[in-house]
Amino acid sequence: MIRVEHLRKQFGGIAAVDDVSFEAPDGSVTGLLGPNGAGKTTTLRLLYGLMRPDAGRIEVDEVDAVADPQRAQARLGVLPDVSGLYPRLTAREHIYYYGELQGLSGPVLARRTDDLLRLLDMAGIADRRTVGFSHGERTKVALARALVHDPRNVLLDEPTNGLDVMSTRAVRDIIRRLKADGRSVVFSSHVMQEVSALCDTIIVLARGRVVAAGTPDTLREQTGRPNLEDAFVALVGLPADGDG
Repeated sequence: MIRVEHLRKQFGGIAAVDDVSFEAPDGSVTGLLGPNGAGKTTTLRLLYGLMRPDAGRIEVDEVDAVADPQRAQARLGVLPDVSGLYPRLTAREHIYYYGELQGLSGPVLARRTDDLLRLLDMAGIADRRTVGFSHGERTKVALARALVHDPRNVLLDEPTNGLDVMSTRAVRDIIRRLKADGRSVVFSSHVMQEVSALCDTIIVLARGRVVAAGTPDTLREQTGRPNLEDAFVALVGLPADGDG
């Protein structure tokens, strides 16, 4: 479970994250939805310890992620907005390396690696160096290394961005499987259909603040709009088609 309380992060005079609070329970998918610059990626970076908040509290399975970031990070699997692959390593070597960093070795690591290569349809690229990989191929490698240690909490920043149809379906199936296995999943996405289909709770961010939170149905009912896209536009204060 991930709990965020009154989180703040400022860059110069701009509050990128401004008093953000929410919970991402085990066995659920929590979506971060917002326009560009709303604070989604900054919020995720704060959760996995890439940045330190100016104020607020982050708990990962009751571990204080600000006071003890390494202990919290061991409980997280992270797909960041930038994959940051090592170009001279193969896809398989990336998975092995990150597995070893998380304390895995021997048959357990080999089995986890083979399972992820198969699950993400990576057999054709498993033993190629990642230099020259397409964006979709790089995303697959980054996702595999995020999941290799079987984390209880998973943070995904636009996980299907740049993927083909079959890979997108595989990632969505993984998210559903993580939820069914009792994991806490937090992800950001611009794909309304994806958010509506996968999320138990949606946190709508605008200008660094939470402007709404609830199920897709709750947000539609709250705004009186027939679909999630129209509800989102209304919640973040953007003009809808036909509005003045």
